[in-house]
Amino acid sequence: MTSAERHLTLTGPGDRADTIAFLARAVRLDETAVVRLTTRPDGLIALWVGTGFDVLTGRSVFGRLRPDDIVCDASTLRANLVAAAPGEPVDPGFPLDSAWRGALPATTGFVHLDDVPARAIVELSRGGAQLARTEGSAHGPATGLLDQDVLDVSSADGGTRVAVSLRSVFALTAMGFIRDADGHEVTDTSSIDRIAPDEPVRIRASGAWIRIDARYGSVFARRERLSMTTV
Repeated sequence: MTSAERHLTLTGPGDRADTIAFLARAVRLDETAVVRLTTRPDGLIALWVGTGFDVLTGRSVFGRLRPDDIVCDASTLRANLVAAAPGEPVDPGFPLDSAWRGALPATTGFVHLDDVPARAIVELSRGGAQLARTEGSAHGPATGLLDQDVLDVSSADGGTRVAVSLRSVFALTAMGFIRDADGHEVTDTSSIDRIAPDEPVRIRASGAWIRIDARYGSVFARRERLSMTTV
């Protein structure tokens, strides 16, 4: 397939800037990151990136994609988007289908369990980061720390119960999915009070996945954790 037959066109207001920011954060976490783009049943484009935290992160934007499923280098796509004019079709770069391992979560079948205040998630992330600085190494946080469960969430009837690990919390904040009341990125030094007290992070579950939805993106983790590099 030629580059003319492979393209991404972003059509929603702000979607170009949001996609560039999403890709920049992915590359900041992993300079060799690949991104998978898929056309959703509702016509939106889903952006998927694996992270160094061994969970999937995703968000959706308005636009058109050809073909309906593309895997490419995140850094290359970001550079091409930066160079292109708003609304212009963008070449996603060389196809890297073989670099993607594992299936994507289904778009349906998730049951809402509970909502957690976004402020609480940021506080958990900051506490984990402080612990990582004291217990980690030059290679990053210890695996045992990342695997630590920091939230226990259950449905109203108690029929479904899941544990959320620090991996998912770190990914949610590192990808900028939680922002303050003015839409600005929450940094390590941002005041918690700048996040709206009623801003929720929604936790859902399917038979295979835990889904954590913030306003600007979602994190997906296996209920029985398997490496995202396995099929």
